[in-house]
Amino acid sequence: MSDDSTRPIIIKRKKIVAGGAHGGAWKIAYADFVTAMMAFFLLMWLLGSTAKGDLSGIAEHFQNPLKVSHQGGSGSGDATSVLQGGGKDLTRQAGQVKRGDVEAKKSTSFSKEAQAEFRRKEQEKLESLKADIEKMIEQTPQLAQFKKQMLLDITSEGLRIQIVDEQNRPMFDSSSADLKPYTRDILRQIGKSLNGVANRISLAGHTDASQFSGGEKGFSNWELSANRANASRRELVIGGMDDSKVLRVVGLSSTVLFDKNDPLNSVNRRISIVVLNRKTETAILQEEGPESEVGGEELLPEGLKLPGAGKGTAG
Repeated sequence: MSDDSTRPIIIKRKKIVAGGAHGGAWKIAYADFVTAMMAFFLLMWLLGSTAKGDLSGIAEHFQNPLKVSHQGGSGSGDATSVLQGGGKDLTRQAGQVKRGDVEAKKSTSFSKEAQAEFRRKEQEKLESLKADIEKMIEQTPQLAQFKKQMLLDITSEGLRIQIVDEQNRPMFDSSSADLKPYTRDILRQIGKSLNGVANRISLAGHTDASQFSGGEKGFSNWELSANRANASRRELVIGGMDDSKVLRVVGLSSTVLFDKNDPLNSVNRRISIVVLNRKTETAILQEEGPESEVGGEELLPEGLKLPGAGKGTAG
């Protein structure tokens, strides 16, 4: 018999798991899974019911959250309703405000009225300037005798002041840009009056159809009309007109006749000063000038009787 003292002693230890098959760890994992699936389906539903433009707005919002509030335009709050027929546009009462759209709407609604009001006031100022110049001519002895040579009318371009030649009373020396002393007085008096309005002016020199002996290849009516227009500009400035008011100085030769029936009539030799309205000024600055002065048709003011013809030297 073997000795019991030499027999090995075996110790068996049983691993005990708390709760066993009745534990709750799996429930937590399942709850997380269900929550994730619920969030996924909500996301898919939102993506399927949101317009493409709104999706772009949402993406842009996360890239630059303050863009819409600062600059206006479209963003994540533009949709009228997520659900079709889902009620009023809540973005107009709460949440994101599209400032750019609101300002654009106000600008559109008021711009036409504002433009009409501006044109009305501008027309009144030009009418008032016309009346002031006519009154000045009447009350100034040295100008009153030239009343028939100064023609004032309101055109689509603005207030037009034309100083025309008479047969025995030209504005310039023959075939020259040297002004007669009385022409200087007329232009200087007009120059003072033009500062009464903020409008800019356009000057054009015109000649009759008489040609120089050298023809158009040498010194011609083109150079003569341009020189006379610029000489008139200098006298207006000397008279007190701000030089920055001059927008355009052109010589038109005999292309725009005052008396189309008689190209040699002395009335065709003239200086045209136009106090431009805003519309014409903008068109000139955009190189889309009106047609009445360049290549267009000038109509005689009502009641005007043409002076007698002066035929002879060019210009």
